[in-house]
Amino acid sequence: MKKLLLVAICILSMLCIACGSTTDEKEVADNTKTETLKIGLMPDIDSIPFIIAQEKGYFKEEGVDVELQYFKSAMDRESALQSGNLDGGVSDMLAAGFAKAGGFDVKITSSTNGNYCLIAGTGNTAKSLAEMKGQNISVSKNTIIEFVLDEMLAQNNMTEADINKTVIPQIPTRLEMLQNGKLDGAVLPEPMGSIAIKNGSYLVNSSEAMKINPGVMVFTNDSVENKKEAIKAMYRAYDKAIEYLNSTPQEEYMDLVIETAGLPPATKDALVMPKYMKAALPEKSDWDKSINWLNKKELVTEKYNYEDIVSDILTK
Repeated sequence: MKKLLLVAICILSMLCIACGSTTDEKEVADNTKTETLKIGLMPDIDSIPFIIAQEKGYFKEEGVDVELQYFKSAMDRESALQSGNLDGGVSDMLAAGFAKAGGFDVKITSSTNGNYCLIAGTGNTAKSLAEMKGQNISVSKNTIIEFVLDEMLAQNNMTEADINKTVIPQIPTRLEMLQNGKLDGAVLPEPMGSIAIKNGSYLVNSSEAMKINPGVMVFTNDSVENKKEAIKAMYRAYDKAIEYLNSTPQEEYMDLVIETAGLPPATKDALVMPKYMKAALPEKSDWDKSINWLNKKELVTEKYNYEDIVSDILTK
């Protein structure tokens, strides 16, 4: 009887150990589960670090799964973000202000490195914005593109009444129409601006020359709160990609970037890559200019403060 009792105790002990082991293994598996971030990109130079981080395996090294989705217009990107199909994306301060005013809570998490160029078409003899008075200049309405053009107009003591704004939302279409002589000018992000210049168009001005940088990375507030560690891991991988880009000849990766992002083949010979900056919070002055523009055009009524829209996730 004692022997049977002893055997029963041993069996129960072994079962407990086995169950405990299974529970521990499940907890470990849950703790090491890779989170997924869905990121929206545009056909511009801000997207290149993400493409490199994906290709080089930097996201995987940092323990985060990043799904990159590509858009040709800011409107499509914002629709995907607000419908819950994206956690975040390469965006701009104007779009962030619009989203917040519309009741969709987003947070700016870092600035980006984009440049936006005012280009005069190949048949246009204008070399300055003042000389483009009365001409058709293409933009995407109520976006960073229009904001940059309005800032250029203000610097030249001009208003939008001095030009004719032609609204073309899709960037590739805007470039094509400019190069086909159907537009006098257009505001284009890089690398589209460089492609136009390579094909005989003229650079009139740029956001870089004006020292304004409204380009940012945004995430939904839900993602910032619930995927904080994944976002931090993404930025560590992003910074690794920046180091790679700043130390590697662009010939070594440009074919990959063109194919992945769907950029025109002419990008390879036209674009001179910028010196990228690692992830950092945007300047307060850039936000102030952006929200003032939205308020002035009565697109947003609230005067959101920098702290209302910018997350400090990078500094935590």
